[in-house]
Amino acid sequence: MPSSAMDCETERSRWYALRTRSRHEKLVRDQLNGQGIEPLLPTVRRLSQWKDRKKEVEVPLFSGYCFVRFASEQKLPVLKTVGVVDIVGGGFQPEPIPDEEILALQTLMATVLPYDPHPYLHEGMAVEVIRGPLQGVRGILLRKEKRHRLILGIRLIQQAAAVEIDVDDIAPLP
Repeated sequence: MPSSAMDCETERSRWYALRTRSRHEKLVRDQLNGQGIEPLLPTVRRLSQWKDRKKEVEVPLFSGYCFVRFASEQKLPVLKTVGVVDIVGGGFQPEPIPDEEILALQTLMATVLPYDPHPYLHEGMAVEVIRGPLQGVRGILLRKEKRHRLILGIRLIQQAAAVEIDVDDIAPLP
């Protein structure tokens, strides 16, 4: 394929998240790669322990998901890939992932920095403290300067208190 045709193909293709069957992420990645469709499967190394031994294994960073870049006419082959459940999106329409988010993930993967999965948290989200002296307390996550704060509100009197919190000690509410 000439360079200009490949550039045009890359311009029309977008990144999407695929929901996969349990423990099928690597199989999906390998099959898409074999079809000439660009997959992205971020992984982390974990120490797995059996009764008789320990072994370091590579597991998906986001269990049950694989990313893929494709153009709209490649949607059917992607969906027919063994292990693919569906393409993540709103309603019946797949929703593309912003290139900046994929680029940030690829940049992280290219470093030697250790990384792990983490609950998706954003300012204004309802959260629950999962460890520490406030364990079980629910509130709203707020960021003030570089610190995270938990807002505990009393709706009836429209008053609230704020306490500094470590984001590793909280989890989003379902």
